[in-house]
Amino acid sequence: MNWEQLLSLRRQGDKGKRLRVEQDDTRLGFEVDYDRIIFSAAFRSLQDKTQVIPLSKTDFVHTRLTHSLEVSVVGRSLGRLVGKKILEKYPHLKEVHGYHMNDFGAIVAAASLAHDIGNPPFGHSGEKAIGEYFSIGKGQQYKDQLTPKQWQDLIDFEGNANGFSVLTANRPGIEGGLRISFATLGAFMKYPKESLPKKPTKNIADKKYGFFQSDKNFFEEVAADMGLIPNKSGKDIGFERHPLAYLVEAADDICYTIIDFEDGINLGLVQEEYALEYLIKLVKDSIDSAKYSTLNTKEDRISYLRALAIGSLINDAVRVFIENEEAILAGKFPYALMDKSKYKAQMDDIIKLSVKNIYQSREVIEKEIVGYQIIQTLLDKFISAMNNKFNGTASNYDQLILKMLPEKHNLEKENLYDRLLHICHYVSMLTDGNALELFETINGTKK
Repeated sequence: MNWEQLLSLRRQGDKGKRLRVEQDDTRLGFEVDYDRIIFSAAFRSLQDKTQVIPLSKTDFVHTRLTHSLEVSVVGRSLGRLVGKKILEKYPHLKEVHGYHMNDFGAIVAAASLAHDIGNPPFGHSGEKAIGEYFSIGKGQQYKDQLTPKQWQDLIDFEGNANGFSVLTANRPGIEGGLRISFATLGAFMKYPKESLPKKPTKNIADKKYGFFQSDKNFFEEVAADMGLIPNKSGKDIGFERHPLAYLVEAADDICYTIIDFEDGINLGLVQEEYALEYLIKLVKDSIDSAKYSTLNTKEDRISYLRALAIGSLINDAVRVFIENEEAILAGKFPYALMDKSKYKAQMDDIIKLSVKNIYQSREVIEKEIVGYQIIQTLLDKFISAMNNKFNGTASNYDQLILKMLPEKHNLEKENLYDRLLHICHYVSMLTDGNALELFETINGTKK
């Protein structure tokens, strides 16, 4: 892979290349990506989607929106620091093609901003609830009517693939979705493969999948334009990662490790003395002991350590990337950056404590149970109604259910797979609160 090709400004529908030297620096294409994402309805819905604690009413807790904004800030820093090093190593990128270090920051920031845009309500349990509706629930009846890869898309419903669809899928009059630049799409694609074969290797790029069968053709177009390296053969499609996808993943890893931990501390799920012990291991080389001793409140102490910890992890992620840049370009770096960080043991300790005290807390478990019931009920009602309408057997109740669909989602779908995926997509775009309200309306329990 080469950087000029990887930094493609091309957008869906373009007939030719967009040259960096011809860009207006006051309105750079990669920055337009960020703007389009932040003004999108899908991004706004993240304000009422859980990061850790579903349906939480406390101001302490991060939503998917605040988490995504924070990941984009960390991603911008990572991109700029890496961009500076890349331009020093390959000066022609600046001298001939006109790229700046801020271009790298803008790409990673935009992709980081969008990294959770396809996630269903109720956290990662929302993905599992959709998948299990098909694998062990009422949706099992559709298996024999789908191809193996279509079926895998449904039973292993993946927020990353759904996000790619959000950013790129056509609607009547809206060609190419948000029309994000290919470079930003490349950085967004953490798992550039289809749903089967599932986890064929230990390569981090094969951990999950990154696109639905309905989006396969455009995914391949993006990958080919940027020169991503194919790593599958025959009828299976998969590629090595775009190098900047490593930075998006690192930004996410850094934020959820440190900031979810901070949420747990502020909620009292993790005791402060434990937190201090864990965080100080990350910041022992940069902490100002005199400044720290002047901080009187738990919130201020934790905030100070959090900022230093994120800084330490950013700098180390950049080190790992630059040391392995040639292997990454060659498609021969099958790891997450933070897996090779000198702070990996400390991050693992924090995550282990977070899993025990936060992710598996009673409050989280109770809300996830509610989420399962809500999501599977909504899927069943809307899928049944849409299929009955297609088959000409819709009852009056089915017609009423379909009237609950927003106009942009009330579309005719000729293909069963498209109908099933369409309803999954609709449910996945609901906020936690919207899903709960719709569930109560359908069940007749809305007050």
